[in-house]
Amino acid sequence: MDKPARKGLLHSPHAVPPKLTHFPLMAKHRFYLHASEWNLEHLVLTGEEAHHCLDVMRCREGDRIIAFNGAGTEAEAEIVATVKGSVTLQAKLVSETPRPPARITLGQAVPKGKNMDLIIQKATELGVSVIVPLLSERTIVQLDGEDLGKKQQKWQRIAIEACKQCGQNWVPEVTGPMKVEAFARQAKDSLKLIAAISPEAQNLKAILAARGQESGPTPDAASLMIGPEGDFTPAELSRAYSFGFAPLSLGPIILRSETAAIYALSITGHELMGS
Repeated sequence: MDKPARKGLLHSPHAVPPKLTHFPLMAKHRFYLHASEWNLEHLVLTGEEAHHCLDVMRCREGDRIIAFNGAGTEAEAEIVATVKGSVTLQAKLVSETPRPPARITLGQAVPKGKNMDLIIQKATELGVSVIVPLLSERTIVQLDGEDLGKKQQKWQRIAIEACKQCGQNWVPEVTGPMKVEAFARQAKDSLKLIAAISPEAQNLKAILAARGQESGPTPDAASLMIGPEGDFTPAELSRAYSFGFAPLSLGPIILRSETAAIYALSITGHELMGS
């Protein structure tokens, strides 16, 4: 016995074709132009950004893109001319992004492998203002000479690429490496935290509550130190405490360095910048 035909099948002569759904256009591609080269009357992408625009993203004259200067300004712009290694733009709509409500400086002990790349990427997405690679006594990676300069340039580029992808208009500064004690000594922020696995470590809410009783409102700047595999040495922790860093607990579980950085930045950003 033949089965009855199911209603609504596309091959049926009486089937009603589905309505076409119009999806929104994809987000415009973003490109970086350093603040020192930012001129709304003459916006020109060169170097790596021009290559990315023309050869990777295949943008052409007449296309609209987003250009940003890493200092809070972005412009929706039309590509009006292209030559090899250069893309000329005409700004159509300019907008300003306020600075993050709190300036957070991350002092991150350089981990092994490519984990520093991940930390810089995620720290940028989380709104950090400055990233300082730290060289601790337990740091496995050795940075010196020509390799040092190349690493710093690479890490700064990773921060820029993270801004391009996530829509962040403030590019954090990635500085040259510092020793742990030197970083702790020069930190001037009113809130100074160092992730620590120790009995005296407190969670961030407790630290802020105690600080509020002594110093008043929530701080608008903080320095945060995250250790390497194996944590900072007891001597490094002691020196940091002597310079006013409070031991910050990240919970009872021992976290990898990159996980600790992301978690610590998340809770610090939430408390200082608002939910």
